[in-house]
Amino acid sequence: MALGPSAALLTDRVAVVTGAAEGIGEGIARTFAQFGAQLALCDRKSEDLTRVASAIQADGSRVLAQTFDVREVARVAEFFSAVGQELGRIDVLVNNVGGGFEAPLMDVSAKGEDALVRENFSTVTSCARAAVPLFPEAGGAIINITSIEAHRAAPGYAIYAAMKAAVESLTKSLALELGDRLIRVNCIAPDLIPTPGIGEVNADTPLSRRGCVDDAAGAAVFLASDLSRFVTGTTVHVDGGGLAAAGWRRTAGGGFSPG
Repeated sequence: MALGPSAALLTDRVAVVTGAAEGIGEGIARTFAQFGAQLALCDRKSEDLTRVASAIQADGSRVLAQTFDVREVARVAEFFSAVGQELGRIDVLVNNVGGGFEAPLMDVSAKGEDALVRENFSTVTSCARAAVPLFPEAGGAIINITSIEAHRAAPGYAIYAAMKAAVESLTKSLALELGDRLIRVNCIAPDLIPTPGIGEVNADTPLSRRGCVDDAAGAAVFLASDLSRFVTGTTVHVDGGGLAAAGWRRTAGGGFSPG
C-alpha cells in the first residue's frame, strides 16, 4: 500500500514518554502532540512536568501526567494501569529515562553501579513489561533512547555506555519477541544534543552544527508512525555523522584530522 503524507501523523494514538519534563523527552512529547497524539507523561521533576503537560494541553491535546521515579517498579505498574484506565490503550512507548555521572570505573561504588543499571536499563525492561499488555492487536511501536556511547568506548562513563549497549541489544531481542504482535522495537542514538542534563556541547560534527532535541523528536515521529511500518530491531543515529566519523574531526580550515 502506497504511503501518503498522512502516514507521518499520529492522530489519536496514545503515546507514553518517560522522562518528559525536559530535554529530549520534552521535545518528543511536544512534537508527538503536534502530530496528533494523546500523551501519557511521567518524570520525577514535578514542576517541569506540569509545565510541559500544561503547554501541550493548551494546544488542544489530551495529557495524563504523573510525577514519580521510574526506577520504582511498583509506581511504574500504577502509572501504566492509570494509562490503560484513562486512555484505553498504548500505541507508542518511548523509554527516554536515563543518565549518568563521570567517574573512572575503579571509582564507582557498588551502590553507584546499581543506580546506573537501574536508571539506564531496568527502567526500560519494567516499562516494557507494563506497557506491552496495553498495546492493541494492531500493534504499535516501542522506541528506546540510547546514545552514541552504546557504539563506542566511553572512558569515565563505562557503566552508562555498557547499559546503553545493553538496551540496544535488548531492543533487537524484543523486536523478535514482539514481532508477532506487530509491535516494532527500535532505538534512537543521539549525540551532541544540548539538554539541561548535559549542558552545552561543541558543534564538532561532519554536519558542522550541533543537534537539538527536535532532531531526536523527528526521528521519534518516524519510528512511531506508519512511515516506519517495516522497520524494527534497528537504531537510528541522530549524531550529525559522529559515529561515521569514527574519531575524525573537522578542522577550522574545513578539512578533517584524526583524533
